[in-house]
Amino acid sequence: MRPPWVVRSAIDDYLAYLAIERGASNNTIKAYGRDLSEYAGFLGERGLFEPDRILREDVTAFVATLRERELAPSSVERKVAAVKGFHKFLVREGLTDNHPTSRLPLPKTPDRLPDVISIAEADELLSQPFADGPLGMRDRAILEVLYGCGLRVSELIGIDCADIDAEKGSLRVMGKGDKERVVPIGGMAAHAMQAYLSSARSLLRVKRTVATSSAVFLNVRGGRLSRQAIFRIVRTYGGRVGLDGLHPHTLRHSFATHLLEGGADLRVLQELLGHADIVTTQVYTHVDRAHIREEYLSTHPRARMR
Repeated sequence: MRPPWVVRSAIDDYLAYLAIERGASNNTIKAYGRDLSEYAGFLGERGLFEPDRILREDVTAFVATLRERELAPSSVERKVAAVKGFHKFLVREGLTDNHPTSRLPLPKTPDRLPDVISIAEADELLSQPFADGPLGMRDRAILEVLYGCGLRVSELIGIDCADIDAEKGSLRVMGKGDKERVVPIGGMAAHAMQAYLSSARSLLRVKRTVATSSAVFLNVRGGRLSRQAIFRIVRTYGGRVGLDGLHPHTLRHSFATHLLEGGADLRVLQELLGHADIVTTQVYTHVDRAHIREEYLSTHPRARMR
């Protein structure tokens, strides 16, 4: 006879499995931890503390409470995915025979195209005057690399000097789930990066009072830049050219969209972005189709009603 499995203890086991066996990122672990803690609290209010006793009706009632709170559809989808993954884990590990989420569909999330800026807006952003000195050179390199390489913020701040291969024109970055990939860097991004490394980074590094940082992008104290600092930098420079509220991920989306519009292969784009599944990359085909439609409407002589 198996001993009763307490839900909260089982959640800890599941999160450990995601981290160790699946290599999930810290952000994913934290998000799933919050979602499942919320789920456990809901079950506790219903007097359910063991997975064997949870019914499908309990799960659907939890989903109903999420919808009543008018959460974003993507948030509801993530929470339900966390619950489904949790129960699947329990059955697979032999911790229970009960599978209340079997064949439970994920809530449908309406198609949402990623925010992008136009090629002209990207050019205006990157062609604006940057301050003289190490910070201006650093900021230019940050913006050029975000747009020129399509990196996530976590990937950008994680780059060390040893990750740059100037001869091959490449960067080694650590993506989601600690998956390493090599991305090309060329043109203006490579030029801005080289200028920063050769003339500016050393001026920031000498301000470090403890161990020397190996990070490429440094703050004014010589340490590795934070995510929050990157958000501020992108927002500040975006605001100067009328792109209010510009987000670093918008530059990544724009990188992908502009490549696709230029004829890049979807599989190549998947590799460049570090997507584990090409389904994730296919969202950009919707953006591309929107671009094609706009081009058609603006250029064909009889595409619009007179």
